[in-house]
Amino acid sequence: MQILDYMARNLKLIALALLFSVASCSFTTKEIEDPEKDKLLLDLISYVIERGHFDAKDMDDSFSESVFEDYIDALDPFRRFFHKKDIEEFAVYKDKIDDMVKQKDLTFFDLTYTRFVQRFAEAEEAQKAVLSKPFDFTKNETIDTDYEKLEFAKNKKEIKERWRLQLKLNALSSFYDMKDTQTKTAEAEEGKEILSDKAVEVKVREDLTTTMKDFFDLTNELERKDYFATFLNAIVEEYDPHTNYFAPVDKDRFDQRMSGQFEGIGARLQKRSGEIHVTDIISGGPAWRQEELQAGDIILKVAQEEDEQATNVQGMRLDDAIKLIKGPKDTKVILNVKRKIDGSIKDIVITRDVVLLEETYAKSASVRKDDHNYGVINLPSFYFDTENQNGRNAATDIKEEIIRLKKQGMEGLVIDLRNNGGGSLKAVVDMAGLFIKEGPVVQVKTSGEEPDTLYDEDKGILWDGPLVILVNENSASASEILAAAMQDYKRAIIIGGKQTFGKGTVQRFFPLNRWLRSNDHGDMGSLKVTIQKFYRVNGGSTQLEGVKSDVIVPDLYSYIDIGERDQENPLPWDRIRAATYDAWDGYIDYEKTIESSVARISKSEQLKLINEYAQWLKQRREETKWDLSFEGYKARVLKSEEDTKHFDAIDDYDSNLTYASLPYELKLFKNDTILKEKRERWHKSLAKDIYVEEAINVLEDLKINNIRKSKIAAIKD
Repeated sequence: MQILDYMARNLKLIALALLFSVASCSFTTKEIEDPEKDKLLLDLISYVIERGHFDAKDMDDSFSESVFEDYIDALDPFRRFFHKKDIEEFAVYKDKIDDMVKQKDLTFFDLTYTRFVQRFAEAEEAQKAVLSKPFDFTKNETIDTDYEKLEFAKNKKEIKERWRLQLKLNALSSFYDMKDTQTKTAEAEEGKEILSDKAVEVKVREDLTTTMKDFFDLTNELERKDYFATFLNAIVEEYDPHTNYFAPVDKDRFDQRMSGQFEGIGARLQKRSGEIHVTDIISGGPAWRQEELQAGDIILKVAQEEDEQATNVQGMRLDDAIKLIKGPKDTKVILNVKRKIDGSIKDIVITRDVVLLEETYAKSASVRKDDHNYGVINLPSFYFDTENQNGRNAATDIKEEIIRLKKQGMEGLVIDLRNNGGGSLKAVVDMAGLFIKEGPVVQVKTSGEEPDTLYDEDKGILWDGPLVILVNENSASASEILAAAMQDYKRAIIIGGKQTFGKGTVQRFFPLNRWLRSNDHGDMGSLKVTIQKFYRVNGGSTQLEGVKSDVIVPDLYSYIDIGERDQENPLPWDRIRAATYDAWDGYIDYEKTIESSVARISKSEQLKLINEYAQWLKQRREETKWDLSFEGYKARVLKSEEDTKHFDAIDDYDSNLTYASLPYELKLFKNDTILKEKRERWHKSLAKDIYVEEAINVLEDLKINNIRKSKIAAIKD
């Protein structure tokens, strides 16, 4: 964890909100493309949800009103586009959306779409006018960034004023930062020229103008189908927060996240001022191996074969440019590139390959404490290959890491599932089987049917030693299944916040094209539908309640509402009968170990400080009014900086434990300095991580019953 100045972080959030309030909702300014496809989508989605959803609710007037509110909020969450009279006009359809969906009537959507295009264009002109004039940072005025409380604006004048206040806040943040940097530089470098306040204001406004131009240009590229996807999601998410419509490109991205791989050149791209910039080269990918393409280069043209005419990508939609650059393994792409290093123009030929997103996958480290060796495995997600059942997945990777750690003499294991949002149900069942002899892992229930129980059917145990699982409020879904199973079996001690996220539902993708006999509209996308709920082997659901830690530790999420219970339309918690299972009896001091850990935590000054900091952050989040004068803003920032000095000790903390990569990675470092650097940063963060340190302490306390171990050894033999 790293302490960041709260004021700066809050302003970054505000800036992101400003820049992505529209882009995140996906809309466009293009003319209507295919209304018949939209009607067909409404029909297909209604059909699939009605027959497939775990708890399909009636589509009635109440449903319609909820869709209306959520859709309008998705289009304009910060109240900087629509006018009050627009909302009044839209409200005629507030209780009619359910009927319009059934009748495939697009009147409401077309009205809101057309009006938004108009208001978006007006807002673009309004912000240009605002940024054409200097900001007065001596004037006493304020802005409230609690946008949910804002009424919709009455007219264009009020809209412009909202943009002025928001842009002034962003400019003021940069103005303060630039002046502060200049002052510190001048103190360190005698004779260093300091710009006047007027010159700083001009520079800040120029930079903000460029940022806003990129934002509006990017949003203007999006298409009508993206708007319609937003409308569809406002409908389907009324059933529960995890039922979603995925347009074809979004489904591809989801698959990429789940598998951690794609076929292409291995470069991350971003569009700036109409140009396609290379922002990062992915370690180990084709571009990285080829060693010519560099971060900062600008891609001008793309060709698929050496004798094919190149396509100019200047001004092209980023998604369209990416489609040209990505492609099947072993095919070539020719990039005409403007080099960052010298501005020269050059053709670079790259052979596409499978690109592995290394940060997606499990990674391990060894640590030594008091003459004992322990292992730490970090698992970002329960990944799996959506195209190949025999492809790489989390369970097989964890198995391999455990084997490697055992070769290093591991005596206890920490599995870090913090911020792991879940993934493959099969992977979690297979993974649980690495730690128990056999038995049920999770129960899965379809509406109206008896629950199915998923078992570990392999009698072998890969790791029979002490086990600790780290979780937090962002550990969800498959993470909760593993933590719950290990807790019910008393196989592991769970360390984390009061409870995990609380997502106890199972989703399935339904490609919509499979429901059509014929289709003239191309790929219709996919619908992710909640079809089941899962339950612990003790019969309780993890839905809403999550997994309550055996050892509760405070963290920065302790006072923030981020769980399933804080989402809209979550399914309820319930209980079914318990499965038949035998608790693990290999530990001789399970309860005592938990008591010892709780006692240590209660005395930890570091954790007390973290808890105090979490409370302070919550308080700062609730202070949404900002003074837009320089002196007022400066006073707030200085007070914040003074307050946060009290929390500097959080970053200064050092467990004095040393973490190391395993031999197979040390060999990779010889040719992959980027991976080496990533691992060194991870090890450094582990050394400062009191949660991992406490997990190691628990492993040290969690002794294994020698009789039980001998029985396991006999079974293995």
